[in-house]
Amino acid sequence: MLTTVTTVNVNGLRAAAKKGFVEWLARTEADVICLQEVRAEPQQLPDGVRDPEGWHTVHAPAAAKGRAGVSLYTRRAPERVQIGFSGFGDAGSEEFDASGRYVEIDLPGVTVASLYLPSGEVGTERQDEKERFMAAFLPYLKGLKERAAAGGREVVVCGDWNIAHQEADLKNWKGNKKNSGFLPEEREWLTRVFDEAEYVDVVRSLHPGEEGPYSWWSYRGRAFDNDTGWRIDYQVATPGLAGRAVKGWVERAATHAGRWSDHAPVTVVFDL
Repeated sequence: MLTTVTTVNVNGLRAAAKKGFVEWLARTEADVICLQEVRAEPQQLPDGVRDPEGWHTVHAPAAAKGRAGVSLYTRRAPERVQIGFSGFGDAGSEEFDASGRYVEIDLPGVTVASLYLPSGEVGTERQDEKERFMAAFLPYLKGLKERAAAGGREVVVCGDWNIAHQEADLKNWKGNKKNSGFLPEEREWLTRVFDEAEYVDVVRSLHPGEEGPYSWWSYRGRAFDNDTGWRIDYQVATPGLAGRAVKGWVERAATHAGRWSDHAPVTVVFDL
C-alpha cells in the first residue's frame, strides 16, 4: 500500500487559500498533509479550508495572534492528538506548548508530526528562542523514537526546520555562513538529529549528492526564477519508515505567478 505525505509552509493559510491552496488541496493525492505558518485561528479560516470535505483536521494555532501555527490534514481520523512537546521527563519544554510550532498525531503504525522550528536572526531574541527550542526538541525526538519503537510504531516529523543542513541544501551557501539557517551550530544540531537520534532525512536519502531540491525561495529579486533557494523543509523519519520511501520531490510551481507560498510542498511516497 502506498501512502503519500506532504509538508508545506503556507506563509499564511488565509492568503494561500486565495492564491491557489484550495485548488491544490482538491487535486492532491496526499493521504497526510502537514502545514506550517498557518497564522490564523481555526474560526478565522473559511469552512472549506478549516474542515474540507474528505479530511480530518487538527489545528494548533499560536497564542500570539497572527504568528506561527501548525495543522495536520489526514484522510483517516487520528487515533491520538498531541499539541506541543512537554511533559516527558527532562525532554520537551512547556514554553512552546502554545506557540503553534508542534502538533503530533497517531495513525495506524505511524506517528506523524508537523513542525515549525523558529527561524531566528543572529544577535536577536529570535535566535535565542530558536536555540532554546532546539535544545528542548532534540531530547524529545530521542524519546519519541524510543516510545514509538516500544509500541511497534514508526515516526515522521515533517515541516519547516529552518536549517539548511549541507552546502547542497542552499544555492548561496558561501554568503550565508554567518546567517541564521546555516550557522555551524545549527547545522551541527541537525547532524545530531540524524546521527545521535538516528533519524533519516528522507528526501536527501532519495536524492544523494544532488544540489537541492530547494523548497523555499525569497520573494525578493528573481530568486525563484533563478532557483536561488534553500532546502529547509524536511520529512525526517525513523529508519524503518525512511527505508520504505520510494519517491520524494518538491512540488515546485511552474511559474513565479503560480506560487501560493514562498515555500513549495515537499512530498514523499511510502510503500507501507
